[in-house]
Amino acid sequence: MPLPQPADLTSLVLRTDFCDDAAWDAVQAALDGANGEYSNATYVSDPRFTDVELRVLLAEETAAGEDELVVHMFLADATTMADPAHPLLAVDLWEEPGRTFRVPARWFPDVSANLCIANMDFAEFADAADGSGTFRGFGEV
Repeated sequence: MPLPQPADLTSLVLRTDFCDDAAWDAVQAALDGANGEYSNATYVSDPRFTDVELRVLLAEETAAGEDELVVHMFLADATTMADPAHPLLAVDLWEEPGRTFRVPARWFPDVSANLCIANMDFAEFADAADGSGTFRGFGEV
């Protein structure tokens, strides 16, 4: 089954942790609030993705037809739900399939917008991640 398709100029945010609906609501509010003007996300909350392994998502993407390809996505996993900064797991599905980094809600609009319009590559953000594997902006402390 192909991955869900994001709306135009938005990134797929796929919920994989279903332990706390209030936490999911808080993640969505934080992501939408980080931008203020409009959402950069297409939210998918489908229980078939509960605790899904990255290799399964990569296999689904590999099997997708050309019109169904998703080049990047963000996972709202247990870490996302528990951490007050709501760091999503960004996943490259195109250039280096399976490469990941974390992105707190504060930085999500910048990352999503630049990836969606192909202004920047996934690797540019991943390479700028700190020692914990989290992107916190360029030149930020």
